[in-house]
Amino acid sequence: MAPILWITVLILLSIITIISIVNRNTTPENKVTWLLVAFVPVFGPLLYLMFGERRLSKKEIKQLKKLGSMHFQEANSQLLKEKLKESDKAAYGVIKSLLSMDTNADIYDQTASTFFPNGEAMWKKMVEDLKKAEKFIFLEYYIIEEGLMWNRILDILEQKVAQGVEVKMLYDDIGCMATLTGDYAHRLRQLGIEAHKFNKVIPRLTVAYNNRDHRKILIVDGQIAYTGGVNLADEYINHVERFGYWKDSGIRLDGLAVKALTRLFLTTWYINRGEISDFDQYHLENHSIPSDGLTIPYGSGPKPIFRAQVGKKVYQSLINQATESVYITTPYLIIDYDLTETIKNAAMRGVDVRIITPYIPDKKFIQLVTRGAYPDLLSAGVRIYEYSPGFIHSKQMLVDEDFAVVGTINLDYRSLVHHYENAVLLYKTPSIREIARDFRNIFADSQEVYPHSIKTSWYQKLVKEIAQLFAPIL
Repeated sequence: MAPILWITVLILLSIITIISIVNRNTTPENKVTWLLVAFVPVFGPLLYLMFGERRLSKKEIKQLKKLGSMHFQEANSQLLKEKLKESDKAAYGVIKSLLSMDTNADIYDQTASTFFPNGEAMWKKMVEDLKKAEKFIFLEYYIIEEGLMWNRILDILEQKVAQGVEVKMLYDDIGCMATLTGDYAHRLRQLGIEAHKFNKVIPRLTVAYNNRDHRKILIVDGQIAYTGGVNLADEYINHVERFGYWKDSGIRLDGLAVKALTRLFLTTWYINRGEISDFDQYHLENHSIPSDGLTIPYGSGPKPIFRAQVGKKVYQSLINQATESVYITTPYLIIDYDLTETIKNAAMRGVDVRIITPYIPDKKFIQLVTRGAYPDLLSAGVRIYEYSPGFIHSKQMLVDEDFAVVGTINLDYRSLVHHYENAVLLYKTPSIREIARDFRNIFADSQEVYPHSIKTSWYQKLVKEIAQLFAPIL
């Protein structure tokens, strides 16, 4: 092909890519970053096609229409909302906003929640509950790795399959690419476990590599569910050490609210497999546990699967209505202007805002970007801590010690925009006291970051600025 023709093709490709980026329904920061990438000849448009664009296949469009026709609402949810509106209008506003964004979410009472401040305690209880399974077990995880933790769980799953228990399992293909063999799902199916990869990278080229399944969900008999930051690998229970002590957290639900996570799993199963399930057969209507407070499990994910950035909007709603305190743990702090301003405004109106990130990172470059966000937040009065003993992977928020969020959602673009995620919003439940205690312990184990302590050389500043520039696509 003649050079002039090559140049013409490249120019046209770049123009088409730029038009696509400008017309995207996304944040200004995201657009600017992708526009910079698009100007790189050949590789820029290709990278955007693979990692920036999100187009639906005919199959996905059909599935979305099917899911859109399903409406879930618990019998007493309207009564609970009316009572909440009368007693706490601010809380009602937060929950109403969430329910309008996620059709799988609903408001529940009669659910006991147990908070786990580390993976070790959570894993022990998970094993106990798995042994008691009688009807079905659902697992949905980003990372699974053979070792003490997973092998023990797999032994139980094999026993349960032999007893006639139905086991469905989804794991992310990229998340497990370095930990499981390519034929691992097939091997599990030979054991009687309905295991499948989520969003397979091979054999076809896809424009949705960015849309990973970052959720961590375990459901037993529709009665008990677990979620949080804990994947099924040995570092999460500190059986092996990678970055010092691995600080994580999770939550166990027992009662009516498990229905929401069951629906969320089955919806993801349908998106991935195209198999629609009878939702009702996996719900145990009479399984309720007397308890105080309200529980709202919810999911978030990429547009147009989800109508809004649910994870981000929930955080913003909670921060905006805070009057006393906002405490957050996140392994990564890569957020857009909008969320940054929400956090800063809370601190400037007198709310005690504290954010905890790792002192020992799992990715040094990402820590550069995270630390690059410190000066702007510190200048507004936000207090920042770095967890000293190791890597803090927990994703939780505590607001006024009335609200708490525990789940899989990091404060970065991937979690807030691209990934399939999930969390549990708690309102005045007894478990919130345990979450508050965990935050106090984390503060005691962390070092506070002060403006004068941020000293960097010129080349470190340059790297930080470049990293911040590309933060929206990290």
